[in-house]
Parts: sequence; C-alpha cells; structure tokens
Amino acid sequence: MNFKMIGRFISYVILIEAGFMLFPFVLAIADGDDTAIFGFGITILGAVLLGLLVLLLCKKAPIHFYESEGFVCVGISWIVLSLIGCVPFILSKDIPNFFDAFFEMVSGFTTTGASVIPNVELCTRATLLWRSLSNWVGGMGILVFMLAILPAGRSNRGFTMHLMRAESPGPSVGKLVPRMRQTALILYTIYLVITILNVIALLFTGLSFFESICGAMSTAGTGGFGVKADSFAGFPASTQIVTTVFMLVYGVNFSVYYLLLIGKISSVLRDAELRLYISTYLIATALITINLFRSSLFATFGETLRHAAFQVSSIMSTTGFATTDFDTWPALSKGILLILMVFGACAGSTAGGMKMARILIYVKSMARNIRHSLHPSKVSAVRINGSPISDTVITTSNAYLVAYVAMIILSFLLVSIDGLSVETNISAVLATSNNIGPGLAAVGPNANYAAYSSFSKVIFCIDMLAGRLEIFPILVLFSRTTWSRKA
Repeated sequence: MNFKMIGRFISYVILIEAGFMLFPFVLAIADGDDTAIFGFGITILGAVLLGLLVLLLCKKAPIHFYESEGFVCVGISWIVLSLIGCVPFILSKDIPNFFDAFFEMVSGFTTTGASVIPNVELCTRATLLWRSLSNWVGGMGILVFMLAILPAGRSNRGFTMHLMRAESPGPSVGKLVPRMRQTALILYTIYLVITILNVIALLFTGLSFFESICGAMSTAGTGGFGVKADSFAGFPASTQIVTTVFMLVYGVNFSVYYLLLIGKISSVLRDAELRLYISTYLIATALITINLFRSSLFATFGETLRHAAFQVSSIMSTTGFATTDFDTWPALSKGILLILMVFGACAGSTAGGMKMARILIYVKSMARNIRHSLHPSKVSAVRINGSPISDTVITTSNAYLVAYVAMIILSFLLVSIDGLSVETNISAVLATSNNIGPGLAAVGPNANYAAYSSFSKVIFCIDMLAGRLEIFPILVLFSRTTWSRKA
C-alpha cells in the first residue's frame, strides 16, 4: 500500500476544501458576522497548515498507484473532508454538537440532504452557503475536481482511472476522451455550465441572488439542502417547476450531454438507461397524480400534477427537496416514492440510489437466465444499447446488490435500538443509504434526524458515505487485508 501517495492526494483534497471555504468566509465578512468569520477563518487556516504539512511529509512518495490505493484514497478523503468541513459549524455554534455537525457535513458532501437542524433559517448565511456548496462539490466529486485541475506531470500519472472508478457513481466508468484528466475537465465544465443556467432560471422566477445560488448548487449536486425551513414549499410555482426540470437534468448521465455537444443525437436517443429513466419518471408521476387527485388532497388537477411531478423528480434524482408533506399522501403514492428511492437515477449523474443502469443489468440478466432454463444449449449475452455487457460488470453488479441489501438490513437493525417506529427506521435507512435525505414519519419532509442518538447518526454517516461511493471504497477501509504490509 502506497501510503505516501495516498497522503499526497489527501493533502490536495484538504487544500482544495480550504479554497472552497473562502466563499462562505467572504460572505461572513460581507455580512459582518463575527461568529462565522471566526469559525471559517480558523478552519481555513488550520486546513491550509495541515494540508501543507501532509504534503511536505509525503513529498517523496513512490509513483506507483493501484486500484487498492484508489479505493483507500477516496474513502479516507471523503471522511477527512467531512471532519474538516464540520468544524465551522461547531465554532460558529450553528451546530455545537460534534456528532450532529459531522452528520450534517457528511450529509452535505454525500449529497444526501438529511439534516439535524430544526430551523435552517436561524443559521448564518455563511453556514447556509457552505451547506449548499458541499452539495455542489460532492455532486461531481472532490477527487474528480482535483483530477480536472491537477497538472498531468510524471508523478501524477497512472492514478486517474483508479480514482475515477472509486468515486464515480455507477457500475462502470468510461472515458469521454482518451485522457481521464480531459474527461474530468469536460464533466466539470458541463456541470458548471448547467449550474449557471440553473441560477439564471431561478433568478427569473423571483428568487434573490443568494437563494438562487444556494438553490442551484443544492439542485446540481442533487443534495437537497435548502435555505428555507419548508424546503421549496414557500417558493412560487414557477420556481418549483424550474427546479423540477433541473433535478431531472442532473439525474441524467453526463456523458449524454457530451454526446449531444458533439452531435451524436442518435446515440442519445438509443440510450436504454435514459429511456428507462424518463419512462419511469413519467409512469410514476402519472400514477401518483391520479392517486392524489382521487384523494382530493389538492384543489386542482394542475396543482396535483405540479406537486407529484416535483416530488417524483426530487426522489428519483435523490435531491430530497419537497413542496409539500408527502408523508400525508396515500399509501400507494408513498410506496411508489419508496421504490424510487432505491432505483435512483442514471449512472454517471450526480444522483444516488442503485442507478438505472444496474436495474437494466438485473432485468436483462434475469431474462437471460430464464431463456437459458428453457434452452440450456443456447448461448446468449446480456446486451445494453446493442453492446454485450462483460461478465465482470455483471458479477460486480451482483456483488453490489448483495452488499447493498446486507447494509440496509444491518443498518435497520442497529438504528432500531433507538426505539423509533419501523416506518421511520426503514425509510431513514433507505433515505441515507440512497442519498435522498427526507424519509417518512419522524424523518419526513417536515421533520429531521435530531431524534436519533449519536450512535445511530454514526451508522447513518457510514450509510451515506457507502451510498455515495458505491459501498466498496468504504468496505475496503474495514478490510484487514487493506492495511496489511502485503496489500
């Protein structure tokens, strides 16, 4: 295990995080908020000193860097990000308890949006900006950002694919262009452009510049941290419609946008995952709209459709915003939302969940097994978009499913020690493991996770990190083999 090389990358991550903290620090100065100035100022100074110290200690790191180092580097980086990122919350006294602050920061960087703050409108604007910024940074990934800006020198070769595989969501990672650094740069450029368009669109709906910036960054990262206690319920209908569209946009594989830019429209139209994503959204929205309209929860059909479309978009993209308390919806509608929590959006997007690509693999693998049972001598491959899927990808996807189910069951049993209802516990585990945010009952859209003990919050933190990093980088950290001398 090349610990010095891992340390070098972690030092880069720490320094980059300190750079991002300058934005809320400058806002705190502009607002004249002494507590926020102190909190962010001390944290930035400490992070810079720590980052430089680690970089100095790991200066002469061996160049070799393999897949195991990639997993460890990603896992540790996200934990370090959250540990340092939660310090301003504690120092500014917006979230004075360490476990609560760490939970909030893990939720931010993993783009989960689960919160322990009863009323976010009582927090400083610097804190609110940092929460939304953590969603934006975590959406595409801090290490992908690092790859996009890091000079491609000799000492930095050979690690890009390993880091991208460990951090990028989905069953596989491909190159948009021959060099992975260029791929990372293209992804972040597309991400930034769409975010800017989102800000402009929100401004046209009547939101302030601060609300538009925070709303766009949380939407872009599909994180769901808001600046209002009622999420998006108090915003105009036009704001809700714009956000519905952009949540769907961020749930699409970003390689689709690259294909559109280079004119390969036919490839986009043939994309099986994209078709499944859009059709699932339309069917779920239609079913919930009909169910809600028959229940007479809203005054008009148009209002019913708007809330259903927003909530399905929010849950499928794993953003977690809300325009209404969907915990009061009929059982069928809540059941559909729970299923969508597991499905998630597309691989290669900023969304969480199992991903539509895996759902396709599981369905097509099951169909192949049925055909094989009927015709044992016939050899057939699992194909997506006309191309065969390798047995390695199928095996990895199956392993992910086993690990995912085991994590859900174990987490549910552990958090049930706190004595909350079964509906609360199972929805909380699903919401954190799939990076959704709000669940049902005591963790519904009008509630938060403050009722859980510190022990349960640690379990949820592990779930959020595992969900964002596709489980295996976190499992690798708990493996004894990883830390052996022969690793």
